[in-house]
Amino acid sequence: MKIINITIVAAALTLSLSSFTSSADLCLGMACMYNKMTPMEGIDATLGQISKALATIKDQSKTANNDVIVDDIKEALKLSKEINANDKLDRNRNRANGYLKQARQALQHGDVIKATEQLQEAEKRFAELKGMIDLSQEDRVSQQTNLINRMLDTPDPAAGSRK
Repeated sequence: MKIINITIVAAALTLSLSSFTSSADLCLGMACMYNKMTPMEGIDATLGQISKALATIKDQSKTANNDVIVDDIKEALKLSKEINANDKLDRNRNRANGYLKQARQALQHGDVIKATEQLQEAEKRFAELKGMIDLSQEDRVSQQTNLINRMLDTPDPAAGSRK
């Protein structure tokens, strides 16, 4: 009887573990929520959504509902979460998101002119993010440390120096 119970438990564990590891879309943690596109693709997608919102504002009559534009801004905010390359880029992305949020609030209060100005500023700020993705070689050298060079066994006398 003991052997049958052990066999049944072993078979159940084997089946449950094999079904768990065979799922291809296994996702652990916050890493699967975002990072479905590169930072450059995220910037382009966000800019496209902002352009769509600006085009909707220009085509809109004064009696139309602002909910469509607010939805476009919310989608741009969601897309901006894909932009993740370094700390400098992230800080400036948050500042650009501030302009999107101010535009959304202006639309909710009915101020289309202020919302247009904020959207144009957000578009400019997001376009500037493209230049922040790649670090220049001087930036990379200044961010290297002697510890990293020792670990990689690549001595570099210029590492850690700032010009």
